[in-house]
Amino acid sequence: MKLRTKLILGTLAAALLLGPFLVPVQSSGTLTNKEAAAELWQGRSKFVEILDHEVHYVEAGDPNSDHLILLAHGFGASAFSYKEVLAPLAAHGHVIAYDRAAFGFTERPTEWSGVNPYSAEAQLEVIDELVDRFGAGKEVFLVGHSAGGALAAGYALEHQEKLKGLVLFAPAVYGSGGAPQWLNWVFDIPQLDHLGPLAVASIATSGLEILDRSYNDPSQITPETIAGYTAPLQVIGWERAFWEFNKAPRALDIAERLGEINIKTLVITGDNDLVVPTDNSIRLSGELPNAELVIIETTGHLPNEEKPQEFATAIIRYLETQE
Repeated sequence: MKLRTKLILGTLAAALLLGPFLVPVQSSGTLTNKEAAAELWQGRSKFVEILDHEVHYVEAGDPNSDHLILLAHGFGASAFSYKEVLAPLAAHGHVIAYDRAAFGFTERPTEWSGVNPYSAEAQLEVIDELVDRFGAGKEVFLVGHSAGGALAAGYALEHQEKLKGLVLFAPAVYGSGGAPQWLNWVFDIPQLDHLGPLAVASIATSGLEILDRSYNDPSQITPETIAGYTAPLQVIGWERAFWEFNKAPRALDIAERLGEINIKTLVITGDNDLVVPTDNSIRLSGELPNAELVIIETTGHLPNEEKPQEFATAIIRYLETQE
């Protein structure tokens, strides 16, 4: 091989190996998670350390109530998604709405020992810790939306003895989240891992498109709602955390085990859900041994936001039947 050809090939190889590291990867965020949380929640934010990172939550109702209502949000959302239903639910128990890893204002670790905090395994451990800390001696009701609904169902499969009731609305249980585990090694290639945060940064704009699809009537999306969804994008390092979330194994494989969930379950869906099709929730209610189905009319993927009164009423009626 001629020297010139060797030089060209060597230069190309060096460019492929080293070039990505020359691309600057900076966060668009300018605030700490606590600063951003304080701006949105105006003093209502609280944090609890679980799995070596601080989990953000807001609460409502009497902490001494004999009921705990724990709210888990879906992909791209946060505790803010429950803002309009905190007060009505608080009349029936102590309400905790928390931010899942990589979302909202929960701390975004970039290094950890032990379980990956962005994985499904860790997120189930977070639910368990919240149940133990805030639900000791209480009747615990776990509410989960979309991907958070899949987590809630997964938790119920392993810890039914800790739950009095389960509410799944627009739950994404038929399918797995995250990349296939066999593909994870690709994302850990140093060059790709370095550029990963740039690859996911587009969620800042595409996320609002998903929000539009989540409403039956997108004209109901207010500037306040948009501000609530975009506030976490002010947090320094949100892109790296979202990249880590997308890399993490999140498959729960619960669809084949639904028959094991024996506790009374309320399934809620909008009649025009384009994200988790309404038919999926109807199917789920039929495959759970002890389920009640509520379909909220002229509503999309976010009945808790689009029809908060009807949504809260459905849950309150369910709670009352469990007493």
